[in-house]
Amino acid sequence: MAASGRRKSGARRRPRRRNARLQGVAQSVAQALAPAVAAARPQLRRLRPDFPRPGRTGWRRWIPSWRQWLGACLYAFLGMVGFVTIAYAITDIPDDLNSFATQQDNVYYWADGSTMARTGWVSRQEMPLEKVPPKVQGAVLAAENASFYSDPGVSPSGFLRAVRAAVTGGETQGGSTITQQYVKNAYLNQDRTLSRKFTEILLALKLDNQTEKEQILQDYLNTSWFGRGTYGIQRASQAYYGKDVSQLNPSEGAFLASLLKGAGLYDPTLSKENHERAVERWSWILDRMVETGQLSRAERATYTKFPEPSSSSLVGIPGAQTGYLVEMAKAYAIKASHLKESDFDLGGYQIYTTFDRARMTALTAAVQEAQKDFDAERRPDTDKFAKIGAASVAPDGRLLAVYGGPDYLKQGFNESNATTIPVGTAFTPIVYAAALDEGVVRSRGKARTPVSASSVYDGNDQVTVQTPEGPYWDRSGKVLKGRNDGGRNWGQVTLRQAVANSVNTPMLQLGLDVGLDRVEVFALRSGLLESSLGPRIPGFALGENSMPSAIRMAGAYQTFAADGMHTDPYSVRSVTRNGAAVRLDAPKPTRAVTEKTARAVTDALRDAVTEGSAKAVGKAHPGAAGKTGTTAANTAGWFVASTEQESTAVVVYRMSLTDLVPLPLTGLGGDAPNTLGSERAVRLWADYIKAVK
Repeated sequence: MAASGRRKSGARRRPRRRNARLQGVAQSVAQALAPAVAAARPQLRRLRPDFPRPGRTGWRRWIPSWRQWLGACLYAFLGMVGFVTIAYAITDIPDDLNSFATQQDNVYYWADGSTMARTGWVSRQEMPLEKVPPKVQGAVLAAENASFYSDPGVSPSGFLRAVRAAVTGGETQGGSTITQQYVKNAYLNQDRTLSRKFTEILLALKLDNQTEKEQILQDYLNTSWFGRGTYGIQRASQAYYGKDVSQLNPSEGAFLASLLKGAGLYDPTLSKENHERAVERWSWILDRMVETGQLSRAERATYTKFPEPSSSSLVGIPGAQTGYLVEMAKAYAIKASHLKESDFDLGGYQIYTTFDRARMTALTAAVQEAQKDFDAERRPDTDKFAKIGAASVAPDGRLLAVYGGPDYLKQGFNESNATTIPVGTAFTPIVYAAALDEGVVRSRGKARTPVSASSVYDGNDQVTVQTPEGPYWDRSGKVLKGRNDGGRNWGQVTLRQAVANSVNTPMLQLGLDVGLDRVEVFALRSGLLESSLGPRIPGFALGENSMPSAIRMAGAYQTFAADGMHTDPYSVRSVTRNGAAVRLDAPKPTRAVTEKTARAVTDALRDAVTEGSAKAVGKAHPGAAGKTGTTAANTAGWFVASTEQESTAVVVYRMSLTDLVPLPLTGLGGDAPNTLGSERAVRLWADYIKAVK
């Protein structure tokens, strides 16, 4: 304990010894400087102003001498230099830019490259400086800051004008360099005060000292306001001329440069006065480009006609059908590009979708025509829940068109991508494909035996469903019997005929003969999602409890049209960010069924169109291969068909979006209330295909 106590005591004495050493050093320094201070003391006394002035009387003793005036100015100058030096030293360039200086919008494009929609709070897209034509850069420099590459980042004359305006009570004047303008855009607010101007100058000096001029110019062009809701020269080019900035000529660049002075004053589409101002400034900028060496006189002489910008602005926030397309493309781009949604929402992405504008127009028109038959105005109680989902998929999996609903801004629920409606007998071609590829087992312990398109099954109504052990008993203790639409007895039919004519009882038995687990495997290979498939009970073969979307059903039928190769449907061809490609994991084709089986299924589906359940559309597109689909409770009607260009799925159903419970189609308005939903889907498909042929 004594040792511990000594250590504590010693610890208290150390600061005293340290202070003593510091005092000794201070005394030594004072002694060393004493002769110099003594010598300077007389001079310092001479600099001390005697005021009021001795030897003067009256008012003259209150007037400073010229030496005093000179000393005061010298002190003021040194103080100002010291203040600016200290202010410069302690001023740091902020790490965070203004939110709108970093926020960009995301732009979505149709398959033909035209703009579909843009999303985001700010209309801005960054563009590397090398993508901006040199003469367009030159137009901006000529208009705003010809000495940009040689000045220190500030304009002394502009600052003096700001000081004069502040002293006289006027508004802070312009004259800022490009560097100053960028600093104001990126780091400061837009207040027109002297303090903000002083901070702007300090930041501009430091930024110019630390950053390459090319980078400053690039950032300036990407954050400046150009009107029409746009920030940055890339979005301005698209808003005024409908093209990327890389395609601008010097004349168009000169007009865009004029907008930097005030887009509200120089957008020629706003008023006649604006047009006159725009033409005058455009011409001045071109002349100025000659003076600064950006244009030759001969080239300037070729630009005599004002490059009138378009009157329409950019495509705006997505709504109606484009809202569904944007939402699907966004989800796919984030997943396939391995992006965080938070990063994606910062903007700057260009999403090139697979959607075909002409097909979208045709599909929407066909749906709207079909909806007229629902007659919702005269029968609001029965028709207000009527829905239609539709989708077209290309042979390589590209989503060409979808109908998602009446208006995305009013109904976000996407009817083409919904997994809430039973697929019904449109599922049976998958059962048929599994049987052709796998064969069947009718006796327990026996080997699987092959089947073909000509294999015969009982097509009569109320046929008992058999297992290798005998009749299938359901959970209620009753023998399960198959039922055909309308209770029709078809007699002995081949499997090809059963598919073509949508005969239920053979397909119900075939599902058990193949094995429902094997049918499920083929459904997954064809692109249906496991989460959308129902339990493996006999009705599984008739799609009673499976709820794939229209998109997935179109993709499954495309598998047969593509000779058994399946490619998952996708909505985005490529993604870039500020012009640079972003990795995108595109789906790859895989073998789902054998080529022989795929062609056999396609032959049966062609029979359905020419002479079977879908013969009503045979004239719409000869050679099409498709199948109708009905559900046990008549809650949905399907038609899925393939042509050389695409596979399309259409589903007509009724559902309350409040509880997502399917409702019967019985009494669905119009002059033929008992018409099956599948027949409505067939007519809709025919109208669509006629429009895109």
